[in-house]
Amino acid sequence: MASCRVLRPLVAAALFRVAGQSRPSSNTISPFRSLCRGFSSNKLTAAARKFTDKHEWVLVEEGIGTVGISHFAQESLGDVVFCGLPEVGDKLHFDGEFGALESVKAASELYAPISGTVQEVNAALAENPALVNHSCYDEGWLIRMTVDNLSELDSLMDEQAYENFVKSIEE
Repeated sequence: MASCRVLRPLVAAALFRVAGQSRPSSNTISPFRSLCRGFSSNKLTAAARKFTDKHEWVLVEEGIGTVGISHFAQESLGDVVFCGLPEVGDKLHFDGEFGALESVKAASELYAPISGTVQEVNAALAENPALVNHSCYDEGWLIRMTVDNLSELDSLMDEQAYENFVKSIEE
């Protein structure tokens, strides 16, 4: 919070110079105040999608992690025909099995990229499991869960590291 007090005038001054304004308006500073509030709360937001070596991804926003499988995983599986997912309220543990996907080519277990409690299951997958193939990062997400330990995200790969990992296993 102290760093926000120090940075606020600097960021505000830069915003005004860019906008050609001579002095701050309350509308310009409020987004910065919102940003600082986010950093002072317990529900931090991760900046980007993180990946596991088992090809799951998680995107954390305001303390909730949305989980799915990577493009590489859905491509490797082929056409997904069934999604076996946990129930709302189930407690998941980092790297613990939480479900399975079945395709015309194979079946694959799903592993939790973080610890937490399932808050929502993508109900659209029950009727249309192919969403995993068509939109693995958007409409084809699997579950949403609370984040029990933000530090678990540190052990996951960012997008570039994951791309390098995929290249190494494709060789």
